[in-house]
Amino acid sequence: MDTSLVKKFMPFFVMPAFLIIVELGSVALSLPVQAAGLAAFEDPESMANPFIFMAILLGFTAFLLVLIKYGRKNIIAWIIGLSIFLTFIYTFAAIVPMLVEPGYLEMAVTLVLSIAATVLLYKYPEWYVIDGLGLLLAAGVASIFGVSLGTIPVILLLVILAAYDAISVYKTKHMIALAEGVIDLKTPILFVIPKKRNYSFIRDGIGKLDDGGERSAFIIGMGDLIMPSVLVVSASVFTGGVKYFGLLNLPAIGAIIGSVAGLAVLLHFVMSGRPQAGLPPLNGGTILGFFIGWALIGFA
Repeated sequence: MDTSLVKKFMPFFVMPAFLIIVELGSVALSLPVQAAGLAAFEDPESMANPFIFMAILLGFTAFLLVLIKYGRKNIIAWIIGLSIFLTFIYTFAAIVPMLVEPGYLEMAVTLVLSIAATVLLYKYPEWYVIDGLGLLLAAGVASIFGVSLGTIPVILLLVILAAYDAISVYKTKHMIALAEGVIDLKTPILFVIPKKRNYSFIRDGIGKLDDGGERSAFIIGMGDLIMPSVLVVSASVFTGGVKYFGLLNLPAIGAIIGSVAGLAVLLHFVMSGRPQAGLPPLNGGTILGFFIGWALIGFA
């Protein structure tokens, strides 16, 4: 097979696979997350929740941009590292009780696994380590927010985030500056898909150009896979209908199909080589697919 064709079409197979893995993983985690009481908001149906989420996001983004402007990337690395560690704590807090008896052993195993995962990400940030632990991290985050937000608040949040992503990429361009600053640090909050067999994220990063003048790997932000998954989880938790495989009802299945369609649209534009806002097509496809699935069960 022509290796150039493999490099060209690789993201069209790997990225949708990653998206589906995060979506299915987050739905699978939804029951243990609920059992562990890890909801982010007290009232899932409150329409104030999306605006609280956005206020926190905007404040955090502004803080990171200030740090980048004044060359304090070392502080950014510590902040992101701490955030990753705490997210692993929450994720393993949902998983570990299924494996060990509640009590001190459960807390100890959760802490050890969280420390080990975080240290591995930072001490050996090879692309397959980043991708493997990133899938777990993304599924955990999506599950926590999915069980914390009813479907209507999630849809409102996804619409706001899509608009914000478009403005921040195409208008103000501050999201591009933020992404470049984070990528320069080789921070493991993205998914990396190599274009060639001997690629190393540790050695090459994603900025190194190959012989053809192209970047060495495709990347997609973790948030681009998390946000559609939040609606998939919310649909499975807060809407009715028969649950296939004990997990997915038609609204959730519709959201998954819609998200993959939205990702296909995004990848079409990504192939142009210019930075693209991922959330407008991703969130739009997910919302449309959800409504189709919800309509099929009579909006139950």
